[in-house]
Amino acid sequence: MKKSLVIIAVLLVSLAANAQKFGYVNTQELFMQMPELKDVQARMDSLNKQYENLLMTMQEEYQKKLQDYQQKQSTMPEAMRQIQEEELYSMQQRLQTTYQTAQQDVEQKRGEFLKPVNERMAKAIQEVGADNKYTYIFDSAATVYIAPEADNVMPLVKNKLGIK
Repeated sequence: MKKSLVIIAVLLVSLAANAQKFGYVNTQELFMQMPELKDVQARMDSLNKQYENLLMTMQEEYQKKLQDYQQKQSTMPEAMRQIQEEELYSMQQRLQTTYQTAQQDVEQKRGEFLKPVNERMAKAIQEVGADNKYTYIFDSAATVYIAPEADNVMPLVKNKLGIK
C-alpha cells in the first residue's frame, strides 16, 4: 500500500511538472495597435509623395513635348519628325521604367520599415511566453479548427509593449 502511494505521488508530481500552458494572441490586431505604425506611415507617405512628384514632372514634360510635336508635325521634315518620335518614345519608356522602379522601391522600403515593428512584436510575445511559462502561444489570426483550451495573452503582450 505504501509503495503504491509513493508511485501515485510520483505520477502526480510528474503530471503536474509536464502540464502544458497554452496561450493565444491576435497578431494582426496587435500589429495595427503598434505605436510605431504612425512613423512608418509618415515615412511611406513621404516616399510616395516624392515618387508622385517625380512622375508628375516627367508626365508633364512628356505631355508638353507631345503637344509641341503634334502642333509642328505637319511642317517638320521627315528626319526631324523621326527624331522627335524616337525622343517621345524614349520619354514614354523612361516614364514606365520609373513607375515600375518606384513601385518596387516602395514595397522594399515598406518591408524595411516594418521589419523592426514585427521584430519588436515577436520579441514581446516571446518574453510574455517565457515570463508566464507558456508552452505555446498561438496566433489566433490564423485559421485554427481544433485547439486546446488556452489563455488570451493579448493584454499581457500589449502591456509589455506599452500599448493601452
